[in-house]
Amino acid sequence: MNDLSRAPAARIIDGAGFAARLRQRLADRVAALKSAQGLHPGLAVVLVGDDPASRVYVGSKVKHAREAGFLSQDHRLAAATPEGELLALIRRLNADPAIHGILVQLPLPKHIDQSRVIAAIDPAKDVDGLHVVNAGMLAAGRDGLVPCTPLGCMMLLRDALGDLRGREAVVVGRSALVGKPLALLLLAADCTVTIAHSKTRDLPALCRSKDILVAAVGRPEMVRGDWVKPGATVIDVGINRVPRGEKSVLVGDVAFAEAAAVAGAITPVPGGVGPMTVACLLANTLKAACLRAGLPVPPEAVA
Repeated sequence: MNDLSRAPAARIIDGAGFAARLRQRLADRVAALKSAQGLHPGLAVVLVGDDPASRVYVGSKVKHAREAGFLSQDHRLAAATPEGELLALIRRLNADPAIHGILVQLPLPKHIDQSRVIAAIDPAKDVDGLHVVNAGMLAAGRDGLVPCTPLGCMMLLRDALGDLRGREAVVVGRSALVGKPLALLLLAADCTVTIAHSKTRDLPALCRSKDILVAAVGRPEMVRGDWVKPGATVIDVGINRVPRGEKSVLVGDVAFAEAAAVAGAITPVPGGVGPMTVACLLANTLKAACLRAGLPVPPEAVA
């Protein structure tokens, strides 16, 4: 648990509260669509194997989808499932008109080619936003399905800062899942964006010069307080389990107490970006359903 008493300067960005409100707005939209259009957005989640963390994530996604009124399918496959069997399931889901979003929980067992599985998903149903078609549409500035975590980060930033135009942002991390798509979303919002990584020279000084600092590297508490520009907004995407005494605790990629003493606003871990990822999965599913039906995309599903 974060010691907020040691960090009085920054406003805490309540991602959990924002996500709960977003899920309620999505539930209202789904109810209205079913009533007015007869459209019932459907999400299929596929889990291969019995990884404990993946089971928790999938359980949360299915639970929240059902609570928000989505049609929710939960497909559980054994760890030894052949790749061909998984691909056959994806083909069936691609062809199912009741399913508007498909999510295959990652990581997959080592004998399955992850890139081949992602490529098999219909891009119009790729609510994880990882298909090369959706990645290309994002890079080209066109409206596709955006990865859920970057989408959630953008919603939190707009809520915290309002207009993002002209702000200087740094994204520490260049993954296809978070770093690259988030940098493109920030660029589309008229920020000036730097992508930093392990080979970046004088990373602390670079971070210290920016209005927005996003940490998405998967290294516990790498970003220290003296990396943060006074008054900057810090978005911590990391979630790392580390030992503390006889227990283990969850920490982000940012040294929270240090950074919160300097920043203007900051996301905690847990309770910051994490809850937004599940809520944005539902937002993407609603968007996919509306696009397939030729209906306007509601504002809740837009970065």
